[in-house]
Amino acid sequence: MPDSYLYAAARTPFGRFGGALADVRPDDLAATALTGVLAAAPDLDPAAVGEVVWGCANQAGEDNRNVGRMAVLLAGLPTSVPATTVNRLCGSSLDAAMMASRAVETGDADVVVAGGVESMTRAPWVLPKPSRAFPAGNTTAVSTTLGWRLVNDRMQPQWTASLGECNEQLAERLGIGRARQDEFAARSHVLADEAWQAGRHDDLVVPVPGVDLARDEGIRAGSTPEKLAGLKPSFRSAEQGGTITAGNASPLNDGAAALLLGSADAASSLGIDPLARIAGRGAHALDPQDFGVAPIEAANKALARAGIGWSEVGAVELNEAFAVQSLACVDAWGVDPGIVNAWGGAIAIGHPLGASGARVVGTLAHRLRESGERWGVAAICIGVGQGLAVVLENAGSAR
Repeated sequence: MPDSYLYAAARTPFGRFGGALADVRPDDLAATALTGVLAAAPDLDPAAVGEVVWGCANQAGEDNRNVGRMAVLLAGLPTSVPATTVNRLCGSSLDAAMMASRAVETGDADVVVAGGVESMTRAPWVLPKPSRAFPAGNTTAVSTTLGWRLVNDRMQPQWTASLGECNEQLAERLGIGRARQDEFAARSHVLADEAWQAGRHDDLVVPVPGVDLARDEGIRAGSTPEKLAGLKPSFRSAEQGGTITAGNASPLNDGAAALLLGSADAASSLGIDPLARIAGRGAHALDPQDFGVAPIEAANKALARAGIGWSEVGAVELNEAFAVQSLACVDAWGVDPGIVNAWGGAIAIGHPLGASGARVVGTLAHRLRESGERWGVAAICIGVGQGLAVVLENAGSAR
C-alpha cells in the first residue's frame, strides 16, 4: 500500500477549566483548529478534502450530534466534505489520525483532516432518563467532565475506581514516589515555558477568534519540585501515602487540535511538502485500572510495525495524564528521559481529552523537523484500560 504523510498541524491554545475559553463552544473550537490546519496548505481546494475524522471524549453537550461534521459546516467548508466523530476517550484524536492514515493508505481518500476537541468547562451535568414517566423519587445530576458516570452495576469494582486512585495504585506497585513525580511535573512546566519563549509553539498554535489568549493558559513558569511538594494529595490522604496532587497530574482543559494528512501525491495539490511519514501504529488494552501503562505496549507494537527499535528513536511525545504513569512508561521503554516531551507536556500545556492525541502528533512532527532526528513516537494512555501510539519518520531525513 502507499504511505500516508502528515503535512500540517494546528491547534488552539489550551485553556484552563473555567478560563479564557470557557465561553467558546466546543464546535467553534473545533472549527478554529480545522480552519487553522487548512490554512497551512495554500493551494488546497477545500472540496478536495476526502474525509474529516474528529475525536471527542464527552459528546454529552454542545459537542453532541457529530461535532466533526459541525466543525466542517462552521468552518465554511463545502457541504460535500464528509465527517465523522470517534470516541476513544483520551485517545480520540490519535485514533482519528490513525484512521485517517489508513484511509490514505488504502486509497479511500487522498487528503484527510483528523483532529479532536474538548471543552471540559462546558461539559454538562446529565440526568438518567427514567424508564417510566414521572418517577416519584429524586434523581442526581451527574457531571460529565471527567471519569466514570452512570456506572453499570455489573462492572467489577476495581475497574471503576477513579483515575487518580488507579494511578495511586500504580505508584505504590512500582515504587514511584511523590518527589520523583513532582520533579517530573516541574520539568513539564519549565520546558513548556521555555518552548513558548523560544517560539517553538508559534507555528502550531492558532488564535481563537474573540479570545485574548496567546499561549497555553495553565503553564506555571516558576514551578519547582519544592513548590509542588507543598500541595495536598488529591485522592489519598498524606497519612494513607497519597502521592498524586493537582500539581503532578494533568488539569482540566478546553481546546482543539487538527492534523492534515495525505498521500505522497497530495503534495502538489496542497502546495507544501510533508512533515513526516506515518510509519507505524499500535493499540493495546489491559485491565481498566492499569490504563496508565497501556502506552508501553502500544508504542512497542507501533515500533515493531515500523521496523525499528527504541535505540533509533530520537523524540518521544507522551501525553502526561499523570506524572506517575508517564514515568512508568519512560522507565519501561528505557529511553533517555531528555527526549521525552522536550517542549513540555500535558501537565503544563493541558489535556483537553479529545484534542490531546492530535497535539502530541503535531508537536512530535515539529520537533523532528527542528532537530533533524529521523524517528519519533507519539503515545497516549486512555481511561478504561487502553493505549495508542504512532511512529513518525521525519520526511526531511535521509531514508
